Amino acid sequence: MPRLIWVGKDKVENLHHDVPYHVLQRQYTFAAPEGTAANSTGNKIIHGDNLEALKALLPEYEGRVKCIYIDPPYNTGNEGWVYNDNVNDPRIRKWLNKVVGKEGEDLSRHEKWLCMMYPRLRLLHRLLAVDGLLFMSIDDTELGNAIAILDSIFGASNKLACAPCLAEPSGGKEKTGLRGGHEYVLIYHNGDMSCITQEERSVGPLNLKDKLGSYRKGRELRKWGGTSLRGHRPKQWFPLSTPSGAVVYPYRNDGEEGHWRWGKDQKMKAILADPEIAHWELCPFDDGVTVDSAHERWVPFEKIRDKKKAVGWGTWLDQIGFNSDATRELKEIFGAKPFDTPKPTSLIEWLVSLHSNDQAIVLDSFAGSGTTAHAVLKLNAQDGGNRRFILVEMMEYAETLTAERVRRVMAGYGEGAKTVAGLGGGFEYFTIGPALFDEDGNLSSAAGIAAIRDYVAYTEGIPSESRAAPDNAVSPYYLGEAQGQRVFFAYEADQPTTLDLDMLALLVKTPGRVLIYADQCALGDAFMRRHGIAFKKIPRDVSRL
Repeated sequence: MPRLIWVGKDKVENLHHDVPYHVLQRQYTFAAPEGTAANSTGNKIIHGDNLEALKALLPEYEGRVKCIYIDPPYNTGNEGWVYNDNVNDPRIRKWLNKVVGKEGEDLSRHEKWLCMMYPRLRLLHRLLAVDGLLFMSIDDTELGNAIAILDSIFGASNKLACAPCLAEPSGGKEKTGLRGGHEYVLIYHNGDMSCITQEERSVGPLNLKDKLGSYRKGRELRKWGGTSLRGHRPKQWFPLSTPSGAVVYPYRNDGEEGHWRWGKDQKMKAILADPEIAHWELCPFDDGVTVDSAHERWVPFEKIRDKKKAVGWGTWLDQIGFNSDATRELKEIFGAKPFDTPKPTSLIEWLVSLHSNDQAIVLDSFAGSGTTAHAVLKLNAQDGGNRRFILVEMMEYAETLTAERVRRVMAGYGEGAKTVAGLGGGFEYFTIGPALFDEDGNLSSAAGIAAIRDYVAYTEGIPSESRAAPDNAVSPYYLGEAQGQRVFFAYEADQPTTLDLDMLALLVKTPGRVLIYADQCALGDAFMRRHGIAFKKIPRDVSRL
């Protein structure tokens, strides 16, 4: 495969390993007011350099993020926007000069963009689940370079699409040359395509009629994909009545018990009240499958009455959402235009919905005005999902714009006839805290023992859900078990620790392999081998990611 070479690549190719690990410091927690609709909580908004923030997310989220959407700087050279859409922002220039060296100032605009994006994409790749999807919005300026580095990191065979989308139907604001008015969304998977929702495309004329007027058949209302079993959403297993009075349940084609696309309090509520709200068809089970001796059952489908609604994607002439829609939405929320380059929530809703997991973790490390969080909350409200978002924004408006938009969307906004009900939910707001290691290479007490323990447990491969708390019954030094051995971290911020017979007697109550971190060791090698004890010295043997 051809390799992309640019000046400065050698300085950033392995930079993601050298980025210091910082802890995240929670500043506050926001929850929608009582009485607001239920939605996901435990969401995160992080203010700080996204390179440091992505590194800080690894201990908890490596390999767990199902959807990543990023709208990085397009590098167009425009400098007058609220959101500097190039690589000449003072923070990026300072970072480039520090990382690349003196030649950083002499790099071309495209080389600076590549240097900035490459290490961030490497960390995003580590955070993405095997069955995860990555979406990147980009325009013609860096499209070729974006494809090249995504191919090199995610694999060219994992590219699903370079999908053009119509952003400005008038052709955009370009005053010279061709006015394209379109952008692109690059879509990559991470090795497992089973997550992709297999939906029927809903296009064409409204060729059917009922008592309410014309419609066409839309999506099947039984959930498809990898999270479609009854056990995944037990509350969405319930009976529906057909117009003729027959009672049906959401059985899958293979005969397994499944669940409806929405719950009783979402869109299925109308169908429970009036079965004719849905379109019904008699559909067969898979060959050889019967349920209660039946080879087929009645299945409900959406009735589409909007001529423009579509699930698939054809060409950039298809409208998924215009940038003008995004600007109008922001004006409705804030009463003004606080951001120059927002993305429409409808676009990100559609992208996130391509992943079949409605409890996905969704990450946006170029959060801007917070559209991704808004889209996630809207999707949850529509289908009863429990998707969670993580936003990262380095600019000062992370609190006054990004987080403020999310607060208003969760709590509700507007006045009088223009009031929009809150979508509910909550989030935690973080800033980038101290580095785990100080300038002398020692563990920093400022990072806090909890963050240090969590980091060491992560480097030893102990899953986040299995990590022991300091007040566990085994020992305050116990971290958990991984790869067949118990792991202890004997660390005190104000005094050195020594692995000797006294410490060993306190820590190890039952036989088996153990790994013990301490400042020093007073046990002999032969004794340790005989008893299955491994030792790692603090801080030398604490892995630096």
